[in-house]
Amino acid sequence: MTRLSVETLAADAAEPITSAGHAQLGIAVLAGIAVIVLLITKFKMHAFLALTIGSLALGAFAGAPLDKAITSFTNGLGSTVAGVGVLIALGAILGKLLADSGGADQIVDTILARAGGRSMPWAMVLIASVIGLPLFFEVGIVLLIPVVLMVAKRGNYSLMRIGIPALAGLSVMHGLIPPHPGPLVAIDAVGANLGVTLALGVLVAIPTVIVAGPLFSKVAARWVDIPAPEKMMPRRPSEERDGATGEQGATADAPKLPSFGATIATVLLPVVLMLAKALVDIVVDNPEHTVQRVFDVIGSPLVALLAAVVVGMFTLGRAAGFTRGKITATVEKSLAPIAGILLIVGAGGGFKQTLIDSGVGQMVLQISKDWSIPAILLAWLIAVVIRLATGSATVATVSAAGLVAPLAADMSTPHAALLVLAIGAGSLFFSHVNDAGFWLVKEYFGMNVGQTIKTWSVMETIISVVAGALVLLLSLVL
Repeated sequence: MTRLSVETLAADAAEPITSAGHAQLGIAVLAGIAVIVLLITKFKMHAFLALTIGSLALGAFAGAPLDKAITSFTNGLGSTVAGVGVLIALGAILGKLLADSGGADQIVDTILARAGGRSMPWAMVLIASVIGLPLFFEVGIVLLIPVVLMVAKRGNYSLMRIGIPALAGLSVMHGLIPPHPGPLVAIDAVGANLGVTLALGVLVAIPTVIVAGPLFSKVAARWVDIPAPEKMMPRRPSEERDGATGEQGATADAPKLPSFGATIATVLLPVVLMLAKALVDIVVDNPEHTVQRVFDVIGSPLVALLAAVVVGMFTLGRAAGFTRGKITATVEKSLAPIAGILLIVGAGGGFKQTLIDSGVGQMVLQISKDWSIPAILLAWLIAVVIRLATGSATVATVSAAGLVAPLAADMSTPHAALLVLAIGAGSLFFSHVNDAGFWLVKEYFGMNVGQTIKTWSVMETIISVVAGALVLLLSLVL
């Protein structure tokens, strides 16, 4: 069904760059993470530099040759930027078009008019869950950020009260629900039924996202009370014009705004294209079939977002009266704020790759073979430990699925599906400094490391624990 499992497992099986034993590798992991945290919190060093130095420190403590540690870091940085960098850039362009044209105003004003007060966090988690169903987490983040920030500011809500439900909806979809790559890989490795896994995944996801989203956001808002960051805050077109023209702006004609229908259609276009690709992959299930090959192209995240950007230039930019020069200027302005984010996210990927190449993932797998506990709980624990060590939900999912796959041979169809969900739940546990998603959330929401741990990391842990507990309960009754 997917080539990702074969490619990732092959990468994981590569020869480690060090021959260190388990004790030395464990110390190296703790030392590398400690260096990063200390440089950022104590010496106020930029996260990009701290991650770079921490990666090299990890390699040194693990006894890896410096040249190989550097190669691992640069390969991880390059692959991460190649994988999500262009998507972040395209998402930022679409978000800027959405904001400058007034399209985001239309969405926010509609949400504020129909959902206010206590219902707003529930509205955000619903929107995020629907949009996040076929989207990669990073894509969903960049599409939702303008809406989250504008709702928080103009509705006078706590940023965490609005942001946490949105993040929870995206994260739960990413970890538990096909067609995301992690669940698909686990389904393929375990031999589970996709339809049953999807149905049980939705059953587990609904209460999980409620607890980790709207309910936890009440606590998160008390722990971290910060305003929406101005550097990421989209401005109303009228606000930008007034700032440029002074008093004359107040007497000028009101700007044209794209229609609500056109705005929603543009935002959902990449969602529809990617979902269509996933459905065709399931129905056709033949990589050589012409229809599947076509949808593999138009439904890829790159092409889907690129198509949305091109369409948005007309449905958002031109509809708002933008000239070609204005559209070009909008695109240029959208890229500057994300330069630092791309470097930090890339460095997080470099640190993760250094961990993997040092043999940390294999170390965890070898140690866990001697554990004598139920298969569902074993799968969750293995995914948790690999997630903590490597920072990658996908690596944790693939590695854990490969280890527990033989246990699924004698399982019923529902239990095999639950095994997949247990792996997905464990792969989301406590995102921290070795996870690129940690830095993405930190930068977009303008938080420091401590605030990000109190909100994002705790939210991820709640998702993992609640989903894991629900899967374990279902395994006792099915």
